[in-house]
Amino acid sequence: MPISLRPAVVGDIAAIRRIYAEAVLAGTATFEIEPPDEAEMARRMQALLSRRFPYFVAETAGAMVGYAYAGPYRDRPAYSWCIEDSIYIAPEFHRQGIGRALLARLIAESEVRGFRQMIAVIGDTANAASIAVHAEAGFALIGTFHAVGFKHGKWLDTVLMQRPLGASDTSPPEIL
Repeated sequence: MPISLRPAVVGDIAAIRRIYAEAVLAGTATFEIEPPDEAEMARRMQALLSRRFPYFVAETAGAMVGYAYAGPYRDRPAYSWCIEDSIYIAPEFHRQGIGRALLARLIAESEVRGFRQMIAVIGDTANAASIAVHAEAGFALIGTFHAVGFKHGKWLDTVLMQRPLGASDTSPPEIL
């Protein structure tokens, strides 16, 4: 199954929303409880793209099967070079290397854009596939927040992982 990756555009919102709604309703990758509507998803995309964050979609056989983006880890100015990644794959395409491909593209593009650290905030310790994909991409386990979310009738952990980008902490960053 050949996969192509390309920058996301506003015209992708319906498919992005469909994939995300499934993750919200059936999964633990996100701690949102109600799926946002298309207008909110478009607002979120525009907010990221207007601030130079990378945002990609994965397609196969002409259909969108996943997407990924990087956004601010925190909004304080000192965090400007640290980003958080988010990856969502349509359930029927899990464990086919799409998340791995999207993450590799996010890392490469984030380095080109001058970011220095990428943080993965992974919903639940049971999300072994996401933890493994991040570990394979060079992320180190930083720690686990235990029982910080309650969804689907159970307490959920959050796993934190981190990966240096580009020059990392070896030199001052370029002024954004």
